[in-house]
Amino acid sequence: MTFRPILTILWLLLWILFCFAPLSSQAEEMAAEQSGASAVETTESQEPTFGDQWSAVWDNPDLATANKWQSAVNLLFGTVVGYLLAVLFYAVPVGFGVKFPVVLLVLIFGGFFFTLRFGFINVRMFRHSIEVIRGKFDRPEDEGEVSHFQALTSALSATVGLGNIAGVAAAIAMGGPGSIFWMWMIAFFGMSLKFTSCSLAQYYRRIKPDGSVLGGPMVYLEEGIKDRYPSLAPLGKVFGVAFAIFTVFAAFGGGNMFQSNQTFKIMSDQFGIADDKAWLVGLIMAALVGLVIIGGIRRIGEVTSKLVPAMCAFYCLVCLSIIFTNFSEVGTMLSSIVTDAFTHKAGAGGLLGIVILNGAKRAAFSNEAGLGSAAIAHAAAKTDEPIREGIVAMIGPFIDTILVCTMTALTILITKSNLDPATGLPFVGDVSNEKGVELTAAAFATLGDWVPKLLCIAVVIFAYSTMISWSYYGERAIEYLFGERGIKPYRCVYVLFVTIGPMVSLSSVIDFSDMMLFSMGFPNILGMTLLSGVVGKHARDYIKRLKSGEMKPV
Repeated sequence: MTFRPILTILWLLLWILFCFAPLSSQAEEMAAEQSGASAVETTESQEPTFGDQWSAVWDNPDLATANKWQSAVNLLFGTVVGYLLAVLFYAVPVGFGVKFPVVLLVLIFGGFFFTLRFGFINVRMFRHSIEVIRGKFDRPEDEGEVSHFQALTSALSATVGLGNIAGVAAAIAMGGPGSIFWMWMIAFFGMSLKFTSCSLAQYYRRIKPDGSVLGGPMVYLEEGIKDRYPSLAPLGKVFGVAFAIFTVFAAFGGGNMFQSNQTFKIMSDQFGIADDKAWLVGLIMAALVGLVIIGGIRRIGEVTSKLVPAMCAFYCLVCLSIIFTNFSEVGTMLSSIVTDAFTHKAGAGGLLGIVILNGAKRAAFSNEAGLGSAAIAHAAAKTDEPIREGIVAMIGPFIDTILVCTMTALTILITKSNLDPATGLPFVGDVSNEKGVELTAAAFATLGDWVPKLLCIAVVIFAYSTMISWSYYGERAIEYLFGERGIKPYRCVYVLFVTIGPMVSLSSVIDFSDMMLFSMGFPNILGMTLLSGVVGKHARDYIKRLKSGEMKPV
C-alpha cells in the first residue's frame, strides 16, 4: 500500500507538466524565433497569414459559392486545430530525437499498470466474459436500463466502425505495416483499462427517479475520490469537470466529424458525388442522426444491438473472403507486420516516431480503452455486480482491434492497396496523411467492382451507429456539467458538427479527434489509479465467489 502515495505524486507531476509546460515551451519558441529573425533574409517568402488565406478564398472568382463556404470552414477549423495541438498534444522527448504526446504516454503506461495491478485479469476472466455476454448471468430485476449485451453493443457501436476501416488504413499509410503490431499491444493492455473504468462506472453511477442512469468517469472521478480520499475531493471535481469537457468535444470530433468525413469520402469515390456537395451529404446525415438521438440510451440500445452484429458479420465476411482467397500470403503479411514493428528504414527515431506512435494513436482511437467513453454506456447496464460489467467491457478491445482491425490490415496488405499504383511504393508525404477509407475500398474492389459499393453501405451503417452512440456520451457529459437543461442545445450543436465533418480535411479531423479523445484519458487514468484499490478489493471477492460456486448462471 505504500507505493500508492508515491505513484499519486508522480501522476500529479505529469498533470502539472501537461497543463503548464506548453506555456514555457511556446515562450521558448517565440524567443528563438525573435533571436533568429535578424538572420532571415527579407526576400524569403513567408507563410501566408490566416487573413491572407481567408481573403484568397472569398476573392477567388473560380470558386462557386458552395466551394467558398466549404473552403472557409476548412480553413477556420484547421487553424483552430493548429493552435490546440500546441497545448493539448504537448510532447516530451523519449529518445532518438523523437517526442511523444504526454497524454499518449499516460495511456500506454496506464495499460501496463492496470494489467499488472490486477494480475492479467484480461486473460484470467476472458472465458467468463463470453459467458456473461451470452446472458447466462442476466437478471431482469437488477437496476439499470439495458442488458449486458446491449451495453456492450452500444459501446462497440462507438468503437467498431470507421476506426477499423479507415483508422487501420490510415495507420498503415502513415506508419507502415508495423503499426498494426503496436495496435495489438495497446489493445491487449487496454483490456485491463476498460475493465477498471467500467467497473468503477457501475460502483458510482447515479440512478435517477425515472430509472435512467448517469454514470461514467465524470461521476466516479468526483464521487469516488471524495469517498476514498476526502481531502482530495476538490481534485476529484476538477478531474470530473475536465473529463466531461473533453468528452463533449471528443463527441464532436472522433464520434461525429470523422464519421461523416469518411462517409462522404467513400460516397464521393464510389458514386461520383462532387466535392461541392459535401455540405449536402452532411446535412442528410445530420437529419438521420437527429431522428435517433432523441430516443436516448434505450432507443440506442435497441438500434445498435441489431446493427452492430449485422454490419460486423458483413464486413468480416468480405475481409475473410479476400484473406482465404489469398491464404498463402497470410503468413508473409503477418511476418511483415511483426518485422516492420521493430525495424524502420529511418532507424530508431523512425521506429518510435512513426511506427509505434501511429500504432498507439490509431489503437486508442479505434478501441478507446482508457479514455472512459465506453464506461458511460456500461454504467447503464442492469447488474448488481459492478465487476461483472467490467469483465464484459474488457472484451471490447479484443473484438475491435485484435480481431476486426487485423482482418482489415491483412485485407489491405494482401491486395497491396496501401501502395501507390504509379510507383508500387507506399504513399508518402501529404498524400499518405489523407489516405483512409479509400484504401479499404480499393482492397474490396479486388473481389469485383460492386463490392466497394456494398462497403459504402457498411461504412454508412458503421458511421451512423457510431454517431448515435457518441451523441449519448456527450449528452451524459453535458448533463453532468449543466443538468438536463443543457441536453437540447447540445443536440443541436452535435447535429451541426455532423454537417461540418465532410467539409474539412481528414488530417485536421484526425488531429482534432486525437486531441480530444486522448485528453479524456489523462484525468481518467489518473483518477482510476487513485481508485484502483476499490476495484482490486471487489475483483478478488468476485473471483472468489465465482470459483466457489456461490454465483451460478441463471
